[in-house]
Amino acid sequence: MKIAKKVNLGLLALAAITFACGGGEKASSSSETAEAAAPAPAKEVSLEEKYANDPIYIKGLEKVKGSDCTSCHMVERKIVGPSYAEVAAKYESTEENVAMLAQKVIQGGVGVWGEVPMPAHPGLSEEDAKDMVRYVLLLKK
Repeated sequence: MKIAKKVNLGLLALAAITFACGGGEKASSSSETAEAAAPAPAKEVSLEEKYANDPIYIKGLEKVKGSDCTSCHMVERKIVGPSYAEVAAKYESTEENVAMLAQKVIQGGVGVWGEVPMPAHPGLSEEDAKDMVRYVLLLKK
């Protein structure tokens, strides 16, 4: 019994010395160093915050919400047609692309994004279609 007490006391002393010498801190200090070295993740800003004062965003969003676009398109996820983010990634925001895409919105089409046709929107004015396209192209990441 005396030997067991001495062994337990020795193990306890060894553990105390190891911890006191920093043996127990290496894992946490390396993770703290890694956390300190890594940049803090950027706060994700919502589109509403990012474009709160942008007249192109405000006007285009209003027109998109007032149309049937959202039945086939979402900002970041494909439903029937491509997401707005996919369209923005494919096309630069130039006046030529805005005019071309506005005509596609008005006339409809098929083949660019698959075999599901986009219906024509002949009642939509060219200026409204351009406002909507400019809004979509703002969503480039």
